[in-house]
Amino acid sequence: MAALIGRDLLGLADLTGEEVESLLKLATQLKLKQVKPQCNKVLGLLFSKASTRTRVSFTVAMYQLGGQVIDLNPNVTQVGRGEPTQDTARVLDRYLDILAIRTFAQQELETFANYAKIPVINALTDLEHPCQVLADLMTIQESFGCFHGLTLTYVGDGNNVANSLMLGCALVGMNVRIATPEGYEPNAGVVEIARKIARDKTEVILTNDPEAAVKGVNVLYTDVWASMGQEEEASDRLPIFQPYQINEQLLSLADPNAIVLHCLPAHRDEEITDAVMEGSQSRIWEQAENRMHAQKALLASILGAE
Repeated sequence: MAALIGRDLLGLADLTGEEVESLLKLATQLKLKQVKPQCNKVLGLLFSKASTRTRVSFTVAMYQLGGQVIDLNPNVTQVGRGEPTQDTARVLDRYLDILAIRTFAQQELETFANYAKIPVINALTDLEHPCQVLADLMTIQESFGCFHGLTLTYVGDGNNVANSLMLGCALVGMNVRIATPEGYEPNAGVVEIARKIARDKTEVILTNDPEAAVKGVNVLYTDVWASMGQEEEASDRLPIFQPYQINEQLLSLADPNAIVLHCLPAHRDEEITDAVMEGSQSRIWEQAENRMHAQKALLASILGAE
């Protein structure tokens, strides 16, 4: 993975399909303990949003590579007191080897990348969640062995996860359908990029009909109906999104061998029922574990671990 050394990952479109496939191959080798790359480097985590899986998986992955992690909580750094992004970026560039940022605006992430020479990884913004989708693709590959001929349907809010799923599926040659209520569609610019990547090889379909979107699909995916920063809208969204709940009835429309994914945290019996989460078709816990393996592969590749 020499091609990734020193590069940023600000969104999935920063990668080619071949690079995604290579990352997934390395992630699988790491999970099976077939390879043990090492790098004595320092990862900074600058997270302005709450995190469980992203924070812990990045930390454990870096430690297992032989590196160190510094948690740059905005509440205990000058970031929380309003230090300009470009100033923080130029200082951290002199201390760290790589930086993962979890924030609201994609522009803030891009500003960090512009002012820091070290690699910057998108650990979640309001626009994209690329590291999550690398783990999602790894989980799908484990379940089906390949991507060709598969279709993934995402139902719910057209948020950052939906945006990155469109790009990820297009990159590896999967069909993707995004079913949202009217007015909650994914970012139009990301849709355009995903369709350019897919060209005439695969489909990127947007619809407001969840049942039509789910018919015969191989992967059924959802996320919370109100993301971080949208908590005040949660109660108003409930009746709008209710037809998009992944329950046993909706799941029955998918392929009998379909799997169910959720990036977590989940509001059980809201966007997904408890029965489906705990059912035989759920791969949610494998998906969560794969965050660590996919991110370890990403870190090893960007840092040139040997």
